[in-house]
Amino acid sequence: MFHTVLVANRGEIAVRVIRTLRAMGLRSVAVYSDADAGARHVRDADVAVRIGPPTAAASYLSIDAILDAAARTGAQAVHPGYGFLSENAAFARACACAGLIFVGPPAAAIEAMGDKIRAKSMVAAAGIPVIPGSDGGACDDDALAAAADVLGYPVLLKPSAGGGGKGMRVVRRAQDLPEAIASARREARGAFGDGALLVEQFIATARHIEIQVLADAHGAVVHLGERECSLQRRHQKIIEESPSVLLDAATRARMGQYAVAVAQAVGYTGAGTVEFIVPADTPDHFFFLEMNTRLQVEHPVTELVTGLDLVAYQLRIAAGERLGLRQDDVAAAGHAMQARIYAEDPANGFLPTGGRVLQLREPAGVRVDSGLRVGDTVGTDYDPLLAKVIAHGPDRETALRRLDAALAQTSILGLGTNVAFLRGLLADADVQAGKLDTGLVERRKPPSADVPEDALAAAALRALLALEPTGPVVDPFALPGGWRIGEPAWTRWQVQASGEGPVEVRTRGRATSAEVVVGDGAPTRASAWWDDGDLIVTVGQITRRYSCAADGVAVWFGRDGHSWELHEQQPLDAARRSEQGAAGAVRAPMPGTIIAVDVAEGQQVSAGARLLVLEAMKMEHVLTAPVDGVVRELRARPGATVERDTMLLVLVSAPDRREAHGTQ
Repeated sequence: MFHTVLVANRGEIAVRVIRTLRAMGLRSVAVYSDADAGARHVRDADVAVRIGPPTAAASYLSIDAILDAAARTGAQAVHPGYGFLSENAAFARACACAGLIFVGPPAAAIEAMGDKIRAKSMVAAAGIPVIPGSDGGACDDDALAAAADVLGYPVLLKPSAGGGGKGMRVVRRAQDLPEAIASARREARGAFGDGALLVEQFIATARHIEIQVLADAHGAVVHLGERECSLQRRHQKIIEESPSVLLDAATRARMGQYAVAVAQAVGYTGAGTVEFIVPADTPDHFFFLEMNTRLQVEHPVTELVTGLDLVAYQLRIAAGERLGLRQDDVAAAGHAMQARIYAEDPANGFLPTGGRVLQLREPAGVRVDSGLRVGDTVGTDYDPLLAKVIAHGPDRETALRRLDAALAQTSILGLGTNVAFLRGLLADADVQAGKLDTGLVERRKPPSADVPEDALAAAALRALLALEPTGPVVDPFALPGGWRIGEPAWTRWQVQASGEGPVEVRTRGRATSAEVVVGDGAPTRASAWWDDGDLIVTVGQITRRYSCAADGVAVWFGRDGHSWELHEQQPLDAARRSEQGAAGAVRAPMPGTIIAVDVAEGQQVSAGARLLVLEAMKMEHVLTAPVDGVVRELRARPGATVERDTMLLVLVSAPDRREAHGTQ
């Protein structure tokens, strides 16, 4: 066994690998970009090496930088995690040339399965059913269009390299294909360094089920059962579980046999996953989708039901040890479910968010794989995955209930996350019943972004508490409402959430015994006090606990998995903001880099027209015109980096444009 392992990754997976290295008594080496200098994986490792600037291409995708870090620290092996270079055959070969052990399959297996076009041909030749689609070499635009015409729309466009849903597009009309191809190629090149694409038949009502395999260098291959990964948004998984309620014993066994056969066919070693698409109404007629030649994001659910540490097996297999498992030795117990926590805004099309982690509370009693710590800045250079919460129980109902309770205890303040959305998804009747498919999330109505009245009241009461004098003797004239003969005066607050108009909240009395009015509502008895850093608020005889964190003029509130960024808005500022919004201001919905601007100053556009493209977290986001109008105050420039809420341009009506130029 080697003694030092370099982890060529970042975030929660780097932290998770380092945890097993520590448990096995192995020395860990972390690598980091300038953006991650203070990251948790850097702190957790025994040694850490800077490898470059924030961009992935210059740091975590730089083979030379990683090999140099390994040489400088005496590393004998490299664990790639997932993403970045984990499925890069050139990296696996470079490690071997440098005398390093690559903790993963042989380069030939990565090449065979990493190229989805080649993998489909190889698997089909072995008699395993595959999804109809383009085949042969990497297709040019004309070949993709011809294949799509043969298949019939809708079709699924996807990168031949990489995974994780990046670069995938559902194309429903022939006229939309050219733009989808161009966008998918750009995103695939940015994420994987390879813009090759293929097109497949789109199976609308499908379930995504995958089989975990382990294989050693001595010919032993076993599978560890399946994971159900059908709950996805933008082709990226968000909730996974094991086992699947869909499969019967016969289908499970046949799928497992196919997965083992695929691994054997390419001389696979280590941990890998064979993925299948399963029509929801005919689960015994499944299709091979792809093989991921690495550890999967969702591997913890398999670990919880089997009791096996997959990273430990990866390391032992890479060191040349025998697997020590036969298929009959693999036994699953209970049910496990995992939820992925992303920096994203579900109410705004799941657009990435960002910001500084002001407060972090992770649940107890369940497994949490996280790369976060208080003070971290979540930017747009990398994938928006922040953490994973995984629950286990004797049955699915118990696991689901425990996962929901754990998410309710989770609090990440300082940036928007999908935690509340995940709780809503777990409560969905079809999810509760196990009636899943890959389109379920998209068919559901987007969650409301409205701030509830109790949170608005909590913000005003917190502000009231902050203004009240403390001490054994209180001057009544020092109270926010002042002293009055008769009843106290009302104190007015303008509370505003990001992207919304201000709401007037009035309070009267002391915070510990007050009245509160939200908007046009009726006065309600309320009270608020601090308890161990949390704000305890009673409104209308209901008491709630809020986590709070201040960030300049803004204050973040969290409860039950929800979080809101609130701040007081002065009347004049609110009026100016309202006027800009009415004029059709277009702002950056997240931090990112502008990669294309499709309009010019003075150009007339219609509502829904494409204005520009913003890249954030390795994904492209098209911004469209919210209203008909003329482009004015165009500040967006290709290549420019912008922060969230940055003004990019303003759309005004034609009469407003004439006024702006002094004409009649």
